[in-house]
Amino acid sequence: MPTRRTGRPRTPPRWPRLDGGLALAAVLLLAACEGRQSALDPGAANARDILVTTWVLFVGGTVIFVGVMALAVWAVVASPERFPGARSWVIGGGIVFPVVTLTVLQVHEFGLARRLVTLAADPALTVEVTGHMWWWDVRYREPGGGPLRSANEIVIPAGRPVEFRVDSADVIHSFWMPSLAGKIDMIPGRVNRLSIVAERPGVYRGQCAEYCGAQHALMAFDVIVMEPERFDAWLADQRRPAPDPAEPELARGRDAFFAFGCQSCHAVRGTPAVSRIGPDLTHVGGRLSIGAGSFATNVGSLAGWIASAQHLKPENRMPSFDVMDGETLRAMAAWLESLK
Repeated sequence: MPTRRTGRPRTPPRWPRLDGGLALAAVLLLAACEGRQSALDPGAANARDILVTTWVLFVGGTVIFVGVMALAVWAVVASPERFPGARSWVIGGGIVFPVVTLTVLQVHEFGLARRLVTLAADPALTVEVTGHMWWWDVRYREPGGGPLRSANEIVIPAGRPVEFRVDSADVIHSFWMPSLAGKIDMIPGRVNRLSIVAERPGVYRGQCAEYCGAQHALMAFDVIVMEPERFDAWLADQRRPAPDPAEPELARGRDAFFAFGCQSCHAVRGTPAVSRIGPDLTHVGGRLSIGAGSFATNVGSLAGWIASAQHLKPENRMPSFDVMDGETLRAMAAWLESLK
């Protein structure tokens, strides 16, 4: 039976469009090349040298792989007559080429390693970092000056040589600032050293790169690179003790800090709190984050951390103080946030 024609043109089949998805993927890939924790966006010579070596190995490996696969296909499909000199191919491709290539790469790697491990002869600043489960104890030392203690955040000047001295208080950690330098192990009982010169002011992110326990993923830190003059002013300000509370609520928060025994673990310069078991809180309100990069610093996150530290970051060394009333909790959080 003949089919009836409707007279309407036939609608062509609709195939899914891939251009939108491809464009989104391209945008995401390009975005991943930048940012404060991208090894593809170097802000110091160390990171740039590592990136150049990475591209050399990646591009070179890709070219060699494509060449080997092309020769393999040719060997399969070509007749024996079109593949003369098999012995020469074995000697040239299997011995000469690998020896020459690996020797050149080895020489390049030796030069890179020498540059990365060479320490500054006269660093303008020494930053000592001790890894704990799971936070960072930071001490600043200028030539001729006493140490200044902080935690979970590192501030350095741009254009000046800075030497990092890292160790661990418990297990092996790994100190890594992807945009500024390569990884360096933090080993109990041993001090490892690394020199860098940050070139571009900005905020970068660091991370522990060695699995160190349950909260390894929540062991990060911010690296703030400042212009030299701004850094000098910041360092002078950090040496000042904590100011007296300016409001009754802040005074109540300070009193609660001591009433609940927080001084047993923490130090706040200018007060009787001098313990070094936990992070120094003298200027905690001026840091970008708390909990080793886990939460932005504000009154709400500080109150949440005080009341529920074990819920927010299980197995960390701070107990949850969930026994205080809401008013006291907010007052203590407000006092800590005022320490800038």
